[in-house]
Parts: sequence; structure tokens; C-alpha cells
Amino acid sequence: MMDDLYREMILEHYKSPIHKGQLETHSHSYEDENPLCGDFIHMDVEVDENGVIKNAVFSGHGCAISQASADILLEDIIGKQIDEVEHLDSQHVIDLLGIELGPVRLKCALLPLKVIKAALYGLEKEE
Repeated sequence: MMDDLYREMILEHYKSPIHKGQLETHSHSYEDENPLCGDFIHMDVEVDENGVIKNAVFSGHGCAISQASADILLEDIIGKQIDEVEHLDSQHVIDLLGIELGPVRLKCALLPLKVIKAALYGLEKEE
């Protein structure tokens, strides 16, 4: 029963994302893709002088899991210090989504976490 609620939430975030778009002015930006499935995420982030994430948006395409995960993750981190985001891990994203994910879907769900960390901390793309 709970799984159905979470699936519905994921579909809602996929169909009507709150944080989809682009920021004209942003302090951080990054994009990456999952070459196995074609999921693509670009994020623009605005961090203020105190290290607080004031705004963040994503654009891109892919499956419902990757797109909903991006929207849900951004909703979770806006208002937090960038230091807090550094310590987020895959389990945090899984908990936000609230459903069991197989190995393939896990890569989809975690792409937004990889992109936001790369945007904030300047990680290099893995080849």
C-alpha cells in the first residue's frame, strides 16, 4: 500500500515537476548523463554568500525515476547549507523516493545526486 503512495508521488513529480527549468543567474551548474539508458540531467544552482542553496532547477530527459528523483532531491536541498549536501548519500535519495529499486533503476535515481554534487563541488565527469 505504501509503495503505491510512493509510486504515485514519483509519477506526480515526473509529470508536474516543481523545480524544472533554467536559472538566468546561477553560481553553480553541471550536467551529466547515464549512457546506458540515455537519462540526462542539467542543474543550475544559486548559492548565496553564506553557502545556503537559495534556488536550484533541473532540465533534461529520461525515465520517470531519474526526472522525479531530480525534482524531489532539489526540493529537499533548497534552503540547506552546501556542506549538508556534501554528506548526502545514495541511501538518502532512496529514502526520499521510498521504493525498492533494482540495480538499473538505482543508477537512474542516483544520477541527480551525482549531478548536484558535481555542480557544487566541481567533480570531473567520469569517462
